[in-house]
Amino acid sequence: MTTSRSLRVRRSIQEIQDEYTKGRKKPLEDLMRAWKGVKELPPEDPRSFFMIGGFHGEPFRGGGWGSNLYWGGYCNHGNILFPTWHRVYLLKLEEALQSIKGCEDVMLPYWDETSDDSLKSGIPWALTVETFELDGATIPNPLRSFVFPKNIVDHINGDNPNYTKLKGYETVRYPLSGLVGTPQDRDATAAHNAKFPDYEENVRILDANIVNWLTSYIVVNNEKIPTNVAQKFKDCLDAPNYTVFSNTTSAQQWNDDRLGDGSRPVVALESPHNSVHLAVGGCDVPGYDRSPIDGANGDMGENDTAGLDPIFFFHHCNVDRVFWLWQKKHGFTDKLEVIDGYPGTNSVDSQGPTPGVAPNAWLTLDSPLAPFKKLENGKERDFTSRDCINIERQLGITYSHGSLEEDAKRPGPLTAAPQSARALHVTGINRARIRGSFLVSAFAVIDGKLEHMGTEAVLSRWSVQGCANCQTHLEVKASFDLKGLHADTQFAVVVHGRDGVLFSNAPVELPSSAKLPESLVAQPPANLIKAKIEVR
Repeated sequence: MTTSRSLRVRRSIQEIQDEYTKGRKKPLEDLMRAWKGVKELPPEDPRSFFMIGGFHGEPFRGGGWGSNLYWGGYCNHGNILFPTWHRVYLLKLEEALQSIKGCEDVMLPYWDETSDDSLKSGIPWALTVETFELDGATIPNPLRSFVFPKNIVDHINGDNPNYTKLKGYETVRYPLSGLVGTPQDRDATAAHNAKFPDYEENVRILDANIVNWLTSYIVVNNEKIPTNVAQKFKDCLDAPNYTVFSNTTSAQQWNDDRLGDGSRPVVALESPHNSVHLAVGGCDVPGYDRSPIDGANGDMGENDTAGLDPIFFFHHCNVDRVFWLWQKKHGFTDKLEVIDGYPGTNSVDSQGPTPGVAPNAWLTLDSPLAPFKKLENGKERDFTSRDCINIERQLGITYSHGSLEEDAKRPGPLTAAPQSARALHVTGINRARIRGSFLVSAFAVIDGKLEHMGTEAVLSRWSVQGCANCQTHLEVKASFDLKGLHADTQFAVVVHGRDGVLFSNAPVELPSSAKLPESLVAQPPANLIKAKIEVR
């Protein structure tokens, strides 16, 4: 058993950069040196960032390389393996960083996304500054982007290879676009990115966007009602069991099963996780100043390439920290429980199976977390969720004190008086016709104005049609808490993706004082998909 004295601590990147500013430069310099090292390794090296970053999505390998029986990448989303697969993923990247000479003590820091600093200023500067001074030389900041040392080729989308990105491509974040797979994509991306030539100004735009996602609220009867991602992180700590905490598919079913019973909608850890991905990568919410720039298709916004942006690992390190806070709060530091047969427990749920997992297989804590291996008694075997439940005892790591610690200690009942626990439930959205990640947004008309109540971000791929088993579980659902809103409040739901408004039930006729953005009015090509909306 690992003792507290031997635990290795993952600290906040904000804490490390603050030390650097005050003169204690070695921790941040070592981190930069380690990242520079793994990025410079040959792409075939198992420790290289290209190899490890690419495990998440492209370049597809193994059974998912060109087979439509699999979604392609190894990552698990929309099922119970989402928290544990990514926990081991972080561990493998961390081990690679420690393999660089002189960096044996480097730990992967977390971006504390709900800290006061992030809520006020956005992304820590260590993740965005353009250059860094290391060993007497000015180098490109290893944490801000990644230049591909090798081609990645989209074998799934046929004549429209959206995710083909050639050697020399550099990852981008909001407000830029990174779609370069076809001549049309390259022309559109070049025209879009030409509007944003100033790197430092782009960082300011990105940070403002992050703050918007993290801190939004509406005012009802002079009371601020949070509609933001920071609140989602807090709410997910109240999820009553691992199955519904772990993924959006299970949480959506849990909310469906409790329609009208006085329960507030449960929030899965995967939900705020998705939102941060799209806040960094870019996605539009029409009628609300959240990612308002059309055409921003950064790499973090799509599953296929997200793992190749270094910020991915700082984000997921924070997601894992929240996972550990939830475990400690609910007494699940040494065990996790899975509801047998529940939505989110099958390999075809949400995204389709990953290489190494059979189609239509039931997922358990013993399912392999491919492609990760564990050395045991001199032999390699598949890593499973049971190998990483207790990060301190089994992995020898822990987290420094960060935000949400107090929230993880407070009691969090999920029930309330029925009149204050109404929710807007959106069901029936079929993502087969939606290209890429998209947003399900809810609005209310309050005092003659359209107010944004919340957004459920769906982190997806450009072509769901390419994945045969993805076709079996395509329905997307979302639930929005209506706390504080009157029973006669008028609501609108908008589904918005890379191709614009895909669904809108926003009424054309509103009170004369209401300001309804034109993009919300249901006109062609809107309503290419259907959605069922119910308030209970």
